[in-house]
Amino acid sequence: MRDKVRARVQHMSLYVTALLKWLAVGALVGGVGGFVGAAFHLGVNYATNVRMTHPWVLYLLPLGGVIIAALYRLCRLEGAGTNAVIESVHFGKKVPTLLVPLIFVATVITHLCGGSAGREGAALQIGYRTGTLLHLGEKDLPLATLCGMSGVFAALFGTPLTATIFALEVISVGVLYYAGLLPCITASLTGYYIATLMGVAPTRFAVAMPELNWPTLGLVTALAVGCALVSILFCRGLHITEHLAERWLKNSFLRAAAGGLVIVLATLALGTTDYNGAGMDVIQRAVEQGQAD
Repeated sequence: MRDKVRARVQHMSLYVTALLKWLAVGALVGGVGGFVGAAFHLGVNYATNVRMTHPWVLYLLPLGGVIIAALYRLCRLEGAGTNAVIESVHFGKKVPTLLVPLIFVATVITHLCGGSAGREGAALQIGYRTGTLLHLGEKDLPLATLCGMSGVFAALFGTPLTATIFALEVISVGVLYYAGLLPCITASLTGYYIATLMGVAPTRFAVAMPELNWPTLGLVTALAVGCALVSILFCRGLHITEHLAERWLKNSFLRAAAGGLVIVLATLALGTTDYNGAGMDVIQRAVEQGQAD
């Protein structure tokens, strides 16, 4: 009887040890991710403010694209991006260390010149390298990587719960790693706290709760389906445009310059700079005032 109790206690102690270990890993990785994510957020914001103060910087976008292409070629990382991070989590492939500072600098340059580079992909890539700093074993590395992604995302957007779910689901669409919930939420809260200490304001919108009834639920369902279709079309459009650009303009410098020139001409044609950069002003007006133009 005593041996059974001892075996049971030892078995339970393994769970407690694993819990404490991942709480510590989540907090440590989240703290580092919070610092890096906050610095990234401040860098993008500073670049955006410079562009808003000096609108003529928009015309440097083709040059900015060429500089980014040159940096990727210089670092021998052409074609490396978010997909490389996802493959690393799935298959254990290594992602070059230079990818993190490179994506940091490239995103800041893009926002400085008026390009619309998403910050989510950058958060994944920066979070990946943050998660690998501890040099954990091959078995623990994927979960530590998800903690890094959660911490950086929470620092960038000030949304710890969303950061946790995003990191857990983006690796495998439709699959949720429940074992990672507690470590990732710990990393998210830590990253969010560090970002607030560094003066990063969380993303918040003031909205009114509509009356819940069947017509409202029907409209929400239709809106969700419409958003899904638009997202699919957008992703397909990105892939098609990328393949066509590589086919017609094989030189990466020409592709970057041409892409920047197209955005400059589109901005002039629209007569507004609302769609340059992150576009948070447009999102805020749409959510709080119902105006998207």
